[in-house]
Amino acid sequence: LALETTDRTGSVAVAHDGEVLLEIGLAEDVRSAQSLAPGIRDLLARVAWQPADVDLVAVTVGPGSFTGLRIGVATAKAFAYAVGAEVLGIDTHEALALPCPPEVSRLHTVVDAQRGQVAARRFRRGDSRDLTPQGCSELTDLDAWLASLPSGASVTGPMLSRIASRIPANVDTLAAELWRPRAGNVARLAYRQHRAGRRDDLWRLVPVYTRLSAAEEKARHHGG
Repeated sequence: LALETTDRTGSVAVAHDGEVLLEIGLAEDVRSAQSLAPGIRDLLARVAWQPADVDLVAVTVGPGSFTGLRIGVATAKAFAYAVGAEVLGIDTHEALALPCPPEVSRLHTVVDAQRGQVAARRFRRGDSRDLTPQGCSELTDLDAWLASLPSGASVTGPMLSRIASRIPANVDTLAAELWRPRAGNVARLAYRQHRAGRRDDLWRLVPVYTRLSAAEEKARHHGG
């Protein structure tokens, strides 16, 4: 079972042996807090699975929306605990990079970090033919990120829905249907990483935030 709730439009998917059986988008007119549980219930019903049939729950852990990340990770952990499944957190940037066309050799992923900033990560296609991360996700000013894009590179990410017109002419923008992370790709990544031996602790898995929330920053500023 894979959950993707990092952006306004979330999705859920189920997969078996790395093959996605079904992916459905969550209702766009309500927040993930209201749409995620019904979405999971509908998804499992449509593939005739019982909750106990799930042995691994994968969830994007960030970067992304504060609220979406909290809801997604909390739901994944609660579901996994209830049915005795394992849980695995997936990086949002890696979920964005997975469906990138094979001809792209250099990819830059970008997620809105609010307040004029973005969370960005770089990928390069190596000898394995897979796009591999070049360093960690970085928090940077939007203008600085735009100025840093090298000629001939490609970009993707949900932030492009607002800034696509500002991408330099010598930088390629991937097709709009690839801009948002999808639960099906979260499932594919989780299958690969789990087979490679990666594991997460149910009790220690937490969202990866790019910064404190506005409320936390306000509290810190006032000494709370």
